[in-house]
Amino acid sequence: MDKQRILVVDDDKEIVRAICRLLELEGYETIKAYDGLEALDALMSADVHLLIIDVMMPRMNGLSAVMKIRESKNIPIIILSAKTEDSDKILGLSMGADDYVSKPFNTEELMARVKAQLRRYLTLGSAFDEPGKDVIHLGDLILDKESKQLSVSGEAVRLTATEYKIVELLMTYPGRVFSSEEIYSRVWNEEAYAVENTVMVHIRRIREKIEINPKNPKYLKVVWGIGYKMEKL
Repeated sequence: MDKQRILVVDDDKEIVRAICRLLELEGYETIKAYDGLEALDALMSADVHLLIIDVMMPRMNGLSAVMKIRESKNIPIIILSAKTEDSDKILGLSMGADDYVSKPFNTEELMARVKAQLRRYLTLGSAFDEPGKDVIHLGDLILDKESKQLSVSGEAVRLTATEYKIVELLMTYPGRVFSSEEIYSRVWNEEAYAVENTVMVHIRRIREKIEINPKNPKYLKVVWGIGYKMEKL
């Protein structure tokens, strides 16, 4: 397999250089960009497997770039920002990011998150294949594990790698309630700590894609005080 290629975007060139150096030492190829518009250009001209992008940048900020990228690409996106408030993290995740790392960042943590996102993206679906069912039907939802495709009423639904993993987990065990911590540990493959907001944002995005009325969901239900489940139909 060719080297995995990572696009690093920040208006601070020293930060870009440092992150790219870390990634290259781990064996990844890197591409550099310094604002959202440069990031979009880079994604059009190269095959990129993961994006690390800052929020506050000139010309086009990171959040606007993420929204634009999500119109056509499902690659993992890690937002890198000095903003550490929960509201900022939720905003970034709700716009399509898969993960959020605060500046100043711990290099080991950043590398662990990069590897986890790439593992999930490049080996999509392998973690929850225990029951052996390649196609799962729940009402009008059809999940094809082999093609990694979800359809609703015959229409294909575009999911990010993280969203797909959550849907696959919940549809593989319909009716079973999973806590936010269990969803996070099984999907993100790391220890869960204060993860309720992160999981909630991804659940909200999934509902918007699969439910006719996301505020009165038919499939993806919350069990108050416990967690989430995919309804048996």
